[in-house]
Amino acid sequence: MIDPSSPSPLTPEAARRLQGMLRAEIGPGLTEGELDAVEARFGFRFSADHRVFLAAGLPLGSPRWPDWRGGDPEDLAGRLAWPVEGVLFDVEHARFWHPSWPLRPAETSDALRLAGAELATVPPLVPVYGHRYLPGVAGQHGHPVLSVMQTDIIVYGDDLAGYLRHEFLGQASGASARLGVDFWSYFVDGGPGIDVTAPTPFTPYAVTAPEAVECLRMLALERMIGRPHRPEQLIEAGLAALVLDVEAESLPLLAGLSRAEHRQAEALFEDVLAELRLIPDLPEEAARWELVRWWLRLVLNGSLAPGAGGDLITYEGWTALARPHSLKPLVDRTDAYNDWTALPREQRELRARAVVEEAERLLTGPWPPPRS
Repeated sequence: MIDPSSPSPLTPEAARRLQGMLRAEIGPGLTEGELDAVEARFGFRFSADHRVFLAAGLPLGSPRWPDWRGGDPEDLAGRLAWPVEGVLFDVEHARFWHPSWPLRPAETSDALRLAGAELATVPPLVPVYGHRYLPGVAGQHGHPVLSVMQTDIIVYGDDLAGYLRHEFLGQASGASARLGVDFWSYFVDGGPGIDVTAPTPFTPYAVTAPEAVECLRMLALERMIGRPHRPEQLIEAGLAALVLDVEAESLPLLAGLSRAEHRQAEALFEDVLAELRLIPDLPEEAARWELVRWWLRLVLNGSLAPGAGGDLITYEGWTALARPHSLKPLVDRTDAYNDWTALPREQRELRARAVVEEAERLLTGPWPPPRS
């Protein structure tokens, strides 16, 4: 069910206005008969907003827009299959297992068969543009648009209209909508996907006292701009600092918290910041630039995956800082890495390396980099 506070249904007039700012060729909209034929051929249903959008006009001129009228049927089928194939890839290679599924079989081949059978029962995701998808739930409006990369699934716009304004105009997206589609909601409402509104998924990296202090300070800056943290992250950061001989009275208390004491982590972390004089006192823009530099370092040293780091910098850096031109190459390389429809899976490693190389280039230049 969609929350009653969700956006109003998309109207044909609003859809045409949105299409006018896409900088894309807009062909005649799909007729009701054409929409029905697409659904029947490929075995899914467009959500209400998606159906209205495509009836108002069909975006063309870029391979990222699905051509539901004249496109290659195999290409369209492949786009529809990508989300499920991505989950199966992680079942096989990352041992992903959805909590609603029966117990995972010991043999990978058996696990893949069972996962495939379970996935055949879930609402499909329908491509909107590139690797951005809407749930195929007939008759419902207001679903958030998802950016889908295997089980790394994030909200990329609170609804179709908000997504388009975010993707093509750079307008901020709250990315706060709840999905409300049981299987896929797991990833964006608490699952393991890269949700940019969730805690930064980096692994501990500090091997010197200055690096440990840097990590504490960056976590403080993240909190300053409104990013959340898991108690374990604060405890791990405190433990690293303690082991590396950083001196603060509250560090042993923070580092020694048991799982039952996790609620105390936030307050003790605050005490550690005060004792080390790390409480941020700088404008938000400056804080974001410092965090972008830190996230780039994490990508470069392998503590943050290129796709996750690039998405994070896109949301919390590039978009929040009014789209500085200097970060656009990183955003573009991240988007290329994420675009499953444009490359075979075996080439993703090359695209990931391109993100890392751009991170390295940015870090070797002046900081903050020129905006234009």
